[in-house]
Amino acid sequence: MQTKIKTILAIFILFVSTSSCDSYLDLRPQDGIIREEFWKTKEDIQAAVIGIYSSMLNSPPGVNDLPLSQYLFMYGELRGDMIAPGGNVTEDQRDIMNSNIIASNELTDWSAFYRTINYCNTVIDLAPAVRAEDPTLTQTQLNHFLSEALAIRAYLYFTLARTYRDVPLKLDATLSDADNFQLPTNTQSEVFAQVIKDLELAEQYGVEDYGDNASNRGRITTYAINAMQADVYLWVEDYEKAVIAADKVIASPRFRLIQASSNWFTTVYAQGNSTESIFEFQFTPSNLNSFYNIFVIRPQFLGRESVLEDVFGIDLENANNRDVRGERASLVPGTSQIYKYVGLNFNDYKEVQNSDTHWFVYRFADVLLMKAEALTELNRGSEAIEIIEEIRLRRNALEVTSQEVGSENKIEIINYLLAERAREFAYEGKRWFDILRNAKRNNYERLDIILDAGVSGALPEQQQSVVAKLRDPNSHYLPINTNELFANKALVQNPFYK
Repeated sequence: MQTKIKTILAIFILFVSTSSCDSYLDLRPQDGIIREEFWKTKEDIQAAVIGIYSSMLNSPPGVNDLPLSQYLFMYGELRGDMIAPGGNVTEDQRDIMNSNIIASNELTDWSAFYRTINYCNTVIDLAPAVRAEDPTLTQTQLNHFLSEALAIRAYLYFTLARTYRDVPLKLDATLSDADNFQLPTNTQSEVFAQVIKDLELAEQYGVEDYGDNASNRGRITTYAINAMQADVYLWVEDYEKAVIAADKVIASPRFRLIQASSNWFTTVYAQGNSTESIFEFQFTPSNLNSFYNIFVIRPQFLGRESVLEDVFGIDLENANNRDVRGERASLVPGTSQIYKYVGLNFNDYKEVQNSDTHWFVYRFADVLLMKAEALTELNRGSEAIEIIEEIRLRRNALEVTSQEVGSENKIEIINYLLAERAREFAYEGKRWFDILRNAKRNNYERLDIILDAGVSGALPEQQQSVVAKLRDPNSHYLPINTNELFANKALVQNPFYK
């Protein structure tokens, strides 16, 4: 966030080439946005909104940040219990995996998030004035654009608050290098409250249907907003509202689980935008993802060797009987390569030049299992179990991973639910957040979930040290990067890292 603002429009050179964007590629404002050259028509707003989505796919040229999807993967997986270092893992990545985190770790740089947040803020601040310039822009159209910016801002702040806990809330656009960068952190509860507020307004302004499938799965719809609402309500422990938000998605006929089959993986992952999709980052053959490099060419991350057996199970009597989410869906047996983002089908990888598998933010199964989690906390365990079993049936989950749980035993149901979420969302950037959310409930009543995850990946000689660190709740969040502390004197470091 402290990086000097050279141009708010730099992201536009990453746009898909269209006539609506070409005229903006040559703008080079020296100090913020040249308002007399921009923000004149509804096409300008549309271009700015496209820029928001584009910024989540790639970093601007000349910027050394990783793509946002890589941060989302690492923040959600490296501290979980299903990943192992690959041969090209960096020291900073390994340190996070080993709970050996310091403030100078480059992966604690949050600038990629705040850059996109600023694009959202710019649309929210400047788009309304376009109505006075362009009489063809209706209030409904403006509201739709604002909904997208509000929801993406909410999702990014939600991710930051789950990752760092206390972060600065900046809700107005940075349009000049002279703007104030000395901002203190807000508490996690304050950030969550703003996220909820943004999502409520985004839902009010939102779009149900853009008219084509790719846009319905790749842009913010009211259903994507409802999925985010269910998620954040779980974190603030408002379970009634989590169920209500989830039910809005479940009631729609456009979403359904796809039965396990030989082409299930190709349909859901390799192609994407299936009936299981709610919101996906839309990589394409002309705008490839970066996963092929980090999982195949120079692998930085692998699945743990035990995952296929321990998480998905093995049918010793029938090798062809598989949980559709396991072998050659999440992982490659023998090599433990993460396959979800590089596979074409059960047998074949995609070619590197066709590495266009999407990043999956929310899928229908996520909404179902979030509802199940909320129902469990509302003492409606039998309904939660029904949802878990429905998903297991559609995925051909193996009997060996089935659990007999009491409908009134919350601990058993949550354990079953977490095991099912591990199978369903392996390597989709959710595991650590699932562990943390359930561990911290009721004043860390289930700290054992985090301790077990930490010990599972640690070497025997490291286990005692890892457990000692993880007993401190402050350690469950990343530190503020050293560079941010230097640039912004209003920030206060997480006490675990002082």
